[in-house]
Amino acid sequence: MGPGIVNGPLDGFVVVDLSSGIAGAYCTKLLADGGAEIIKVEAPEGDPLRQWSASGAEIATGDDGALFSYLACSKHSVVADPDTDEDFVNALLADADAVVWSRGSTIAEAFPPAEIHRAHPHLTVTAITPFGLEGPWKDRPATEFTLQAWSGGIVGLGRGSPDRAPVFVGGQVGDYLTGAYASAATMASRMRGGAELIDLSMLECHILGLTYYPVTYFEMLGRPWRDARRLTVPGIARAKDGLIDIGCGTAQQWFDLCAMTGHQDWIDEESPLSITEQANDKSDDLYAWVESQTVDEIRDLATAFRIPNAPVANGANIESLDHFQARGSFISNPRNGFTQPGPPYRMQPAQLRPPQPAPRLGEHTNHYRRNRVPGRQCGDLATRNSISRQLPFEGLRVLDMTTFWAGPSCTHMLAMLGAEVIHVESTRRPDGTRLIAGIPITEEQWWEKSPIFSGLNTNKKGLTLDLQSAAGRELLMRLIATCDVIVENFTPRVLDQIGLDFAAAQAVRPDVVMLRMPGFGLDGPWRDNPAFAYVIEAASGISWLTGYPDRNPYEPYSVGDPNAGVHALNALLLALEHRRRTGQGVHIEAAMVDAALNIAAEQLIEYSAYGALLQRDGNRGPTAAPQNLYRTNETDEFGRRDCWVAVAVATDEQWAGLRDALGRPDWATDPTLATAGGRRRHHDLIDEQLNAWCERRTGDKIVEALWSHGVPVAKVMQPHRQSELPQLAVRGFFEDVDHPVNACTPHSTLPFTSTRGPDRVHVQSAPLLGQHNHEVLTELGLSDKDIDDLEAKGGVIGTAPAMHDTKVG
Repeated sequence: MGPGIVNGPLDGFVVVDLSSGIAGAYCTKLLADGGAEIIKVEAPEGDPLRQWSASGAEIATGDDGALFSYLACSKHSVVADPDTDEDFVNALLADADAVVWSRGSTIAEAFPPAEIHRAHPHLTVTAITPFGLEGPWKDRPATEFTLQAWSGGIVGLGRGSPDRAPVFVGGQVGDYLTGAYASAATMASRMRGGAELIDLSMLECHILGLTYYPVTYFEMLGRPWRDARRLTVPGIARAKDGLIDIGCGTAQQWFDLCAMTGHQDWIDEESPLSITEQANDKSDDLYAWVESQTVDEIRDLATAFRIPNAPVANGANIESLDHFQARGSFISNPRNGFTQPGPPYRMQPAQLRPPQPAPRLGEHTNHYRRNRVPGRQCGDLATRNSISRQLPFEGLRVLDMTTFWAGPSCTHMLAMLGAEVIHVESTRRPDGTRLIAGIPITEEQWWEKSPIFSGLNTNKKGLTLDLQSAAGRELLMRLIATCDVIVENFTPRVLDQIGLDFAAAQAVRPDVVMLRMPGFGLDGPWRDNPAFAYVIEAASGISWLTGYPDRNPYEPYSVGDPNAGVHALNALLLALEHRRRTGQGVHIEAAMVDAALNIAAEQLIEYSAYGALLQRDGNRGPTAAPQNLYRTNETDEFGRRDCWVAVAVATDEQWAGLRDALGRPDWATDPTLATAGGRRRHHDLIDEQLNAWCERRTGDKIVEALWSHGVPVAKVMQPHRQSELPQLAVRGFFEDVDHPVNACTPHSTLPFTSTRGPDRVHVQSAPLLGQHNHEVLTELGLSDKDIDDLEAKGGVIGTAPAMHDTKVG
């Protein structure tokens, strides 16, 4: 470590935390792990999270819940009275670099983010709200559950079974995703000197984390990704001795699964059906085969066949899994001793700060009243926060060796915020998202018509290199010498085979930052297992809480990838700060599963601290009662009685609003229902009454009635209808993107806006395969003849695929 950063790359970065709830707490936890000084300002009654337990465990007066003790590690707590301590809070803000703000406390309401930005223009003010600070929905009530509904995430990628209501992704994952985006946005702001108000929308974070570019897909291809719910097969299935997740993300994996189960006769490379449809057709036989084997037997076979697989983890069994034991994935909470996940990424020589005990309420109040912020001089603020660049990553050159979703989502955020990102593919193995659109290979330039590739790769340059060839590897090393950052998300063996490790990269670029995003990490028994979102979700516990209690869990099939991408971005920002301070290159390991373990932490924490195993419960959940989906009187666009609204009553005041919206029927005025405990005990009764009320109304009428009475409610949107939401239109979340092959199509952007811009995010369409070969290779000193020879005499580069593997999805 260089001088002055013994506590992490963000040592000296001061953040005032005016948030409450998981999103803000997780944001500032990530910043604290990076070494930032977090001053949590609480009202006298304290953050409600101090009294939270998802299992309902009793928390003694004056004590704190285990989740709070996890999220508040390494922070300081000061108490401020909103009526008398305005000067004290303003003094803290004046000496800080950033503030993280959300609604939910009297102290936050006394300091609105726009007023903070006006009074303290040097600050990065990161405001976290359900829908954003502006727009027609800016003051509408919402919960994690209703935001999932508005986003289309409840319908997701066709998750679940058509014989029941669709189901949300359990575990409050949207709140954690929001926190990770807020942390990355705050650090990115720091890179350009702060002095801005960042307006972050939780809805938009849900869209990016729980759906797969559905608007772009629908508008480009004229059909939704999925038009019906169906189980993924085998997916999560019951073996002799437990649950296992087995998946097929590509045609080759389906063929290998057929061979593994002794059904080579099922392999039909000419089948008009997608592999998902073929697997569903054989589901009974596949489930019977799984049930005849043990989990370990299946996992050994699947791993040998390179088929994605994982045990289904939960709070009770996750500590015992051999891979996590080998990697030391879990640590003891420094204050209370329960078990919690370690950090979501690892890096060398830069170091994260070891977690320190969470603060008691007001523990540091006197310290800050006496000393303000230790060692800080207000006169230094203008110099420290000098505005240096238009966009955070301008001037940064990134070699993007990623594919599918997790890695490209990380590098896409870099490209959207100004970095020069060179996306490397090969003609033999193009980016996997080019192959999942179902475009017939008889169509001209079929590989350029993938809406998923387009959605993930705007603003990037496209280069093809065959890294199996000596010439391709030599050019890769020449390119690395010109790059600040390398990002890759292959299984570790791929880079082993081509001899590219951190030492090799440093040999040509000593200060390079190398970000590796393996599914299960660079060591441990699962190291070389293929990792798609669904097996990451199963192995980390996310799947366990998704679905109905009387059925196997459902695969969320979404959050594992973008969650890994935004956590990797956080790690990269820390590494860049370390390099800025020391001149050293940094090696980062941002395993997908480590990021997932952190957002599923509550299961392990509740079991370790209280012995409580959290369970899935359909659309009910611990944060609200009632909370459920209710069918409306409408027919959906596919001709089905499958239209729903989501309702979540999180407070007694919201219950009173619901009661009034319903016209105060006799059943709703029962005093027993006036408390959360009473409503939870009588949830079946409430569901019965709400079902009857909603079935006579349209979704729009229900939303209008309940929102006007302060009740969180949402229509369960089909994901491809996101662009119809007026709030997103006002915020400009979708931008039309022209393309040389495809029609102009709306693309989602970033989940936040800023007073410093950019005014437009997408400035260039996703690259055609090899589109920038000539430009990039010329910069490396190659002549036109050299470049022509690379394509003509061995296919080292090219602009069309040299292989066809299109039956995926």
